[in-house]
Amino acid sequence: MTTETSELTIDRFIDAPPSRVFAAWSRPEHLAQWWIPAPLECRVVKLDLRPGGGFETRMREGGGEFQPHVEGCFLDVVADARLVWTTALAEGWRPVEPWLALTAIITFTPEGRGTRYAARVLHRTAADSRKHAEMGFHEGWGTVADQLAAFVGRSA
Repeated sequence: MTTETSELTIDRFIDAPPSRVFAAWSRPEHLAQWWIPAPLECRVVKLDLRPGGGFETRMREGGGEFQPHVEGCFLDVVADARLVWTTALAEGWRPVEPWLALTAIITFTPEGRGTRYAARVLHRTAADSRKHAEMGFHEGWGTVADQLAAFVGRSA
């Protein structure tokens, strides 16, 4: 749901424990399988899960060249509980000027035998948030969350 705030959110129940959902986020070979909506392909360039560590992915469609997707920096990492990353910084806390500055707070909360997976994405302004929503935030991040759920279901 888009509001006149500077944040967008998605929320899903995933029928797998937080440790398995977090593992899908923390291993490059796993992340590459679900991080970008199919049929696009993902290449994980950097996934250094520590504060200041780099996060970089590239994408391609139909066998073409890989193009930039995300370049960011992890701000906080709590295994099985939370990942926080931003596109306003690159690896090593290096300031950058991304085409869309955001900070993503991903949480993995135990719920029954599964996980409440939530992504809270903060933008500089309400206008940036609207731009991201118009680009397909809910469809794209929602599809990715569904792909994550399917991936952890297969990797049980």
